[in-house]
Amino acid sequence: MQIIAMLTMLIDHIGYIFFSDSITWRIIGRIAFPIYAYFIVVGFHHTSNRQRYLWRLIILAAISQIPYILSLQTMQINVIGTLAVCLAVLLIMDHYEQWLVSVITIITGLLLLYFLPFDYTFYALLLILIFRYLDQKYWVLAHFSLNIAMFVVDTGWWLQSCSIIPTLWLAYRNTFFSEFRINVVPPRWLWRSFYPTHLAVLALLVYFIKR
Repeated sequence: MQIIAMLTMLIDHIGYIFFSDSITWRIIGRIAFPIYAYFIVVGFHHTSNRQRYLWRLIILAAISQIPYILSLQTMQINVIGTLAVCLAVLLIMDHYEQWLVSVITIITGLLLLYFLPFDYTFYALLLILIFRYLDQKYWVLAHFSLNIAMFVVDTGWWLQSCSIIPTLWLAYRNTFFSEFRINVVPPRWLWRSFYPTHLAVLALLVYFIKR
């Protein structure tokens, strides 16, 4: 799944930069984010040091920001920064375990992601909360409902409807797709470094091709 996330993200960014008239690249790219969101929750559960995990994301987001700006020609905060905010929300909720604190934390996170130029805005946090707190059998319905709600708010989000594909796999892989399980896991260094590295390469290509 991690390899699929990296490849589909790369396809998405190549399409965005070099083939903006073709929607196919962007449709394929919608597969990536739910997988990254899912692995944030997996990391939250399995990491031995959650604070270190958060700092690792923050540092990675900082390293990625300039290549992100140069390659995609945008002033948004990159998606790793978005994921770092989402992880911080999970950490606070888990630490205090009080419903009022949780509500305040979620609302604060949603507002932060909405009013500051974070990639994927508050959609990212809502999807991660689905993966974190709902039973697996409800993931598809909840994700589908989220996509519909986002489309109602902004019809430009119609493309995000394609993001339900990886959630279908994640939710039902043990029920319907057990014979097609993907066991290839990339090295940890590749998984962590791929985002800033591929953006840096794309930024160089943009410089030499479009100058």
